[in-house]
Amino acid sequence: MKVGFITLGCDKNTVDSERYLAQLAAYGAEQAAALEEAEVIVVNTCGFIDAAKQESIDAILEAARLKVDGECRAVVALGCMVQRHQAELAEALPEVDLFLGTTDVDRLLPELQSRGLVGEAPVLHPGERVFGGGLSHVRYLKVSEGCDHGCAFCAIPLMRGRHRSFALADVVRDAQLLELQGAREVNLVAQDLAHYGRDRRDGTGLPELLETLVRETSIPWFRNLYLYSAGITPRFLEVVAANPRILPYLDMPIQHASDPVLARMRRPERQRTIREKVQRFRALVPDLTIRTTCIVGFPGETDDDFEMLLDFLQELQFDRVGAFAYSPQEGTKAFDLVDDVPDEIKRMRLERLQHLQLAITAERYERHVGRTATLLVDRAAHDGEPAFARAPWQADDIDGLVRLDVDVPVGAFVEATITAVVDDVDFEARVGRVAQPAIPAMTARPARALPVTTLPTTIGSFGR
Repeated sequence: MKVGFITLGCDKNTVDSERYLAQLAAYGAEQAAALEEAEVIVVNTCGFIDAAKQESIDAILEAARLKVDGECRAVVALGCMVQRHQAELAEALPEVDLFLGTTDVDRLLPELQSRGLVGEAPVLHPGERVFGGGLSHVRYLKVSEGCDHGCAFCAIPLMRGRHRSFALADVVRDAQLLELQGAREVNLVAQDLAHYGRDRRDGTGLPELLETLVRETSIPWFRNLYLYSAGITPRFLEVVAANPRILPYLDMPIQHASDPVLARMRRPERQRTIREKVQRFRALVPDLTIRTTCIVGFPGETDDDFEMLLDFLQELQFDRVGAFAYSPQEGTKAFDLVDDVPDEIKRMRLERLQHLQLAITAERYERHVGRTATLLVDRAAHDGEPAFARAPWQADDIDGLVRLDVDVPVGAFVEATITAVVDDVDFEARVGRVAQPAIPAMTARPARALPVTTLPTTIGSFGR
């Protein structure tokens, strides 16, 4: 069987898709070079906000079209949106052959086997990660599942369940496999990285996990994505400051800066606390990059509330800000609130915030001009386009790129001087030397180098 994957939403979904693909590959399935060639198309959906749901539905319909215009014999929709709306989707989309929520994914392999689409006996160990696309030298490592926070606007706990930390040994083993497959940067992801280990009660937290990953692998870059500021401890900051392989980068959502809005959102901190923590973080970790996320148009948000948010962003000078307009999600605590901010006002506020932050980011980025930095090469020169890389302050796919003046192989590290900011969010740089050459990804099965008995056999059992 040739299988094609469409993965939507967050990087945690990317990790899940790689695991699903690994299960299928273990039983003889092959990854299709193009969706048109796939006999089975799996759509891993996102259900975070309305726009994400629409994108997921559009992808499902596109996959269903290939049952007529391509080689597709079965369409599978799974993941977060399906977990919340399975009955409605099954009624509305009869062209989909199988719906699986986040709690049903162990059924994927048996269901495809029952249809004769994959073999009955494994040909590989099913615990391996199979790379599914994007940058092969940049990988994502999920360290926990679910969320215990009670944010009023968020449906993630309804889709992913309560917070569960994966065992440290399993996380380290997964990182070692990624290293053997050629990973040069590994991004740690979770709903809240700062909660890692709290539920296991064995004394292991995020600082201990990071120290173990640095000690047990040779991966050059580790990046922490998505931490609540309430859980960022001095111990964590000490570990980041002491280990050059742990990038000085925080993806830390604040969501708003007005205390009344934060209270209605059921967020754990208020403006004063956020301000004090950001100041402390920057004092403890030199050259710290902070990215945050904000919501505009939450129920009850007044003009004064919104202006307070803009003033706060101007004051704190975050390096990057992701923002979106509030949309009510069924089942959340905010769903019963009156959605009293008109859509047009939401759009105007979103545009104003984005315009302000673009100027702040451009100003923040100017401070890098003239500096020498270590860059990771993401794209080699091709068809007249130059090579592109990223600096430590640029996360994959969200923080822009650095245009290089010479061609360098993908996956190499270079020492380069930043010469200019381009289009407010990108850079140009002059390469001085190659600091570390690229490491080719393994073509042999990495499980031979590690004890396979420690590898998870299914996505459902991972970390339990």
